[in-house]
Amino acid sequence: MKKKLLLLNAALLVAIGAGVWRLREAWVAARAREVAVLGRRGTPKSIVSAPAGPRIQPVLATSYAEIAEKMLFARDRNPTVVVEVKPEPPKPMPKLPALYGVMNLLDGTTAIMSEKPEMKHIGVRPGDKIGEFTLVAVNRDEITFVWEGKEVIRRIDDMIDRAGPVQPAPAGVAQRSGPAVVAVPPSQAQQPRGEPAPGVEVAKGIRACQRGDTSPAGTVADGYKKLVTPTPFGDSCRWVPQ
Repeated sequence: MKKKLLLLNAALLVAIGAGVWRLREAWVAARAREVAVLGRRGTPKSIVSAPAGPRIQPVLATSYAEIAEKMLFARDRNPTVVVEVKPEPPKPMPKLPALYGVMNLLDGTTAIMSEKPEMKHIGVRPGDKIGEFTLVAVNRDEITFVWEGKEVIRRIDDMIDRAGPVQPAPAGVAQRSGPAVVAVPPSQAQQPRGEPAPGVEVAKGIRACQRGDTSPAGTVADGYKKLVTPTPFGDSCRWVPQ
């Protein structure tokens, strides 16, 4: 029994000795590695700077335009402002010239007109301009003007001024503040009487007959002779040099 204990103790001593030797060898190797690592001179590597990132743009109010346009619940936030432009009202057409009669002479038809009733009446032929209107055509029933590129057609019976031209007041007579009322006999108002004298010049050397002139054909006055020629449009009256 005692011999077995001695053998066991001897085996334990051998095992402990082997363990201590192995630990010393590991310590010596670790120490050698430590010295080698600490004594090594390292070469510093160059530091490469990091690439610059994208530049951050400042936030602008205009960048929210797309958001405002696509806002479904706020239509008033649309940046596009629609301004309604009203068209200009059309220019009103002025009053038509006053028409006193139509003469069918040998060299064409002439209309006796004035731009305004108080102005002097003249003979106007197709193509002539009176006021803002241009006479285009005239026949027995209708008269045609052009104003601002538009045709204006009127019936002669509706347009003719049966009251005759307005005579201007004498210079020495003062105008009254109120409207003057003049009593005219019915017979005189319906059948105005003219003087047997030549009227306005409607062509070279030819003058028109005045309204209400009842003198017969062949009457001589102021160096002119009255001629009356029947035409399809009625009697054509004119004064020619004698």
